[in-house]
Amino acid sequence: MPRLKDFVELHFIIFLWGFTAILGKLISIPAVELVTLRTLIAALALGAVVYKRGTPFWMGRSMALKMLAVGFVIAGHWILFFAAARVSSVSICLVGLATCSLWTAFLDPLFNKGKVKPHEIFLAMLVIMGLYIIFQHETSFDSVLGISMAIGAALLGSIFTIINANFVKKVPSTTITVYEMAGACLGTLIFFPVYTSYFATGGTLNFSLSTMDWVYLLILSLACTVYAYTASVRLMQRISAYTVNLTVNLEPLYGIILAWIIFNEDEQMSSGFYVGAAVILLSVFIYPVLDAFDRRRKRLKQPFPDSVVVRED
Repeated sequence: MPRLKDFVELHFIIFLWGFTAILGKLISIPAVELVTLRTLIAALALGAVVYKRGTPFWMGRSMALKMLAVGFVIAGHWILFFAAARVSSVSICLVGLATCSLWTAFLDPLFNKGKVKPHEIFLAMLVIMGLYIIFQHETSFDSVLGISMAIGAALLGSIFTIINANFVKKVPSTTITVYEMAGACLGTLIFFPVYTSYFATGGTLNFSLSTMDWVYLLILSLACTVYAYTASVRLMQRISAYTVNLTVNLEPLYGIILAWIIFNEDEQMSSGFYVGAAVILLSVFIYPVLDAFDRRRKRLKQPFPDSVVVRED
């Protein structure tokens, strides 16, 4: 049974995840270099966790290559995520990222040969409406580029989430993350030649970290990645997946509130942004409720098996 301190810890973890975009903006080095260092530190730290716990690590060459490949997708997800916060604002980045659960709702049936549910179509229309409102009012190039990057990050995030849902049936979750963090680090290293040729300022890499950059980077890698991930897996042994997923929807809300406090971003956003953001966040919050209602309705429609005998004692 979950205890009060379990729910308090769950909210603290989600608060840390909401703080991720803040840290990404506070660290001065570019997004690609940031992702390289974050994934390297996280892979080494999680590797130490796996070794200390004696968790099975080698799962065969085929599975190892698959998990490393998913790391490439994660690298793209984080690069777009941090770049979105840099070119626009943390609030715009988090609103775009909030579309992740709805991307998942449409992509999961494609990956797992299922059917799109009617309420998911309705919620997708809500998200499109919210994005339309935001684009109508946030017309600057930086805002449009930022939210487009964040939506791209959400798309990649939904892809690796769906793939991991299948991996976790065969491989310990911490082992998956070690491989994927290593793959993400490798992916950014492979991307370096293209990055320095076309995207990097001055055509060179920038790993010049100040003392505070290192502090923020270690918080990002160890607290927001290693601790938050391992603790969330532990809590799911006592708290239902539905409750965890419902609570995770608070992540963009926590992040936007933190952005208001730290960067004073409430003075940078138009009223139309808040209307559109509210519509998107509404769709994110009511999705698990409608999904649970749909599953319950389907269960009630199922006939009793012929072998079931109803007794009246």
